[in-house]
Amino acid sequence: MLAALECMLREERTPTVDTWWLFTIAEEVGLGASAVLVPDVAAMVTVDNGTTAPGQNSSEFGVTIAMADQTGPFDWHLSRKLVQLARDHDIPHQKDVFRYYRSDSASALESGADIRTALVTFGVDASHGYERIHQSALVDLARLLIAYAQSEVEIGRDARALTGVRGFTHQPNNSTN
Repeated sequence: MLAALECMLREERTPTVDTWWLFTIAEEVGLGASAVLVPDVAAMVTVDNGTTAPGQNSSEFGVTIAMADQTGPFDWHLSRKLVQLARDHDIPHQKDVFRYYRSDSASALESGADIRTALVTFGVDASHGYERIHQSALVDLARLLIAYAQSEVEIGRDARALTGVRGFTHQPNNSTN
């Protein structure tokens, strides 16, 4: 996150909407982003490590875009947008589900935040110990964060204050198509 911020400042890149970069240290005990979000936040892309392990699709290369963690799925629209941005910017990526993993997104939702959530990770070996990380994964993650910060708001409703359900999006349903 700091590399993405440094690049945006150095290259005078401006986010398309107000963007806050939050750093927390207690997501694994249920606190995390539970008390730091203001009501104006429409979406939260959580950044964390993605431990590689047998039976998972995560990798120590590229960015892993999580579809769910132990508390359930992330927002379909936001996750889809991150995957598309990775494709559009030729950023190596893969999708995964972290069944035994808890993120700041979970803390925010459990505290009552009404936001879209997503999780992007860099591959790591030996989490919470002598961690080993490939530099390329960190660079790819920074590139994705910059692409997201500079992308247009996909769902117009997210760019204005909530005032009811008019314009609320829905996931496509094959039976109606």
